[in-house]
Amino acid sequence: MITPQKEKHFVNRTGWLRAAVLGANDGIVSTASLITGVASAGVAQSDVLLAGTASLVAGAMSMAAGEYISVSSQADSEKGDLARERFELETQPEFELQELSDIYIDRGLEPDLARKVASQLMAHDALAAHARDELGISDTVRARPIQAALSSAASFTAGAALPLGAVIVSPLALIPSITTGVSLSSLALLGAVSAYTGGAPITKAVLRVTFWGALAMAATALVGHLFATSVS
Repeated sequence: MITPQKEKHFVNRTGWLRAAVLGANDGIVSTASLITGVASAGVAQSDVLLAGTASLVAGAMSMAAGEYISVSSQADSEKGDLARERFELETQPEFELQELSDIYIDRGLEPDLARKVASQLMAHDALAAHARDELGISDTVRARPIQAALSSAASFTAGAALPLGAVIVSPLALIPSITTGVSLSSLALLGAVSAYTGGAPITKAVLRVTFWGALAMAATALVGHLFATSVS
């Protein structure tokens, strides 16, 4: 006899995982790119460290504010849709019942069965049924601005701390190369962990984040070299 087991799904992780991965990736790439560019210009190590620290603080605040604003906009839209749906359920319940029945018919249920399912779900929680099946709003994907903001800020700080740490322990001449190596290794690890956590292909995620990270750092290093050459 086969014992039923609870299925493992990853969709409930998409909200915080997206914010965390975006924050960490941005923290590594933006801070490492800035450090590489400034160091390539031939400035003092203290100046490189100052630039990296400023990037960490400004980036973390920017990520938190950006996530909070964008996710709050999504939350406001959800609240508006739910308010309209609540009003429609109060003023035209029969129409809303038919609307929900039509949704289930489109998904493959027989009309009589669709009507019964819609009736039972609306009797249990009409707003939740319409929010989920008509509007696509559920607790799993509900907008959570504060959670997104804190997650982004914390993950950005953690990501930015890696290239910043490389600056502290590296000789001035080796800052660009060591920072690049540490950052690309961190990006590869981030890609692997995020892919594993989300149930996605690991190799593809690793290649994607390391490619774009390397491109960003190479571009800023070139700018730093050009600036140093023009100044000298």
